[in-house]
Amino acid sequence: MARIAYLKEQLARAERLAKAILDQQTAQRLQTFAAECRGELQVLTRRAAA
Repeated sequence: MARIAYLKEQLARAERLAKAILDQQTAQRLQTFAAECRGELQVLTRRAAA
């Protein structure tokens, strides 16, 4: 469960920063990181539900 909470926090933080940053390359990297966190979060929540 700690990993799930960590991923949720990182996902929210990355999305917030991506919206606030003017540098497009950095914003894209943050969005990519957020997508990776979202994917891992989905895998972990499926495992926890099973």
